Amino acid sequence: MAKLFWGQIPVERAAALFHYESHAETANIIYQLKYKDHPEIGPFMGRMVATELKRDDFFDGIDEIVPVPLTKERLHQRGYNQSEEIAKGVCEITGLPINKDVVKRTVFQGSQTRRSRWERQENVEYAFKLTHGEPIAGKHLLIVDDVVTTGATIIACAKELAKAGNVKISVLSLGLTRH
Repeated sequence: MAKLFWGQIPVERAAALFHYESHAETANIIYQLKYKDHPEIGPFMGRMVATELKRDDFFDGIDEIVPVPLTKERLHQRGYNQSEEIAKGVCEITGLPINKDVVKRTVFQGSQTRRSRWERQENVEYAFKLTHGEPIAGKHLLIVDDVVTTGATIIACAKELAKAGNVKISVLSLGLTRH
């Protein structure tokens, strides 16, 4: 996964629990979490991935978890943020605090699922806004998302977080697609 970010953003560590392939059982888990009103899947999967990665000291030195935010409209539609639900499970295992107020998603122009690599990047390029940079300056942040495909969402979010100054970024997701 780290290769997706090379030359875009400096990433300390990056990991996914599984390779995401549509119509596979793992894809169904994400689908149920995102679209079928099953937020309880998020903390369960978060605990699973955190338990797995804790063995390899993945979380050493990380200060806070930042779930990829949704716009207010999208959050209202879904009723919860799936990345935040995953982060809750990671928090339970690691004890790392969740910081969901440091960056906001200001733009949502539809799902990324049917977009090309370049369209995905354009779609999220200015989608995030740093809201509280001072408290995270100099910290090591773990960005949590459900699925990483091209990395465009993570890159856009990380670039905004980096504006706080001297920020280290690591990335954790449930799924990583082969594209």
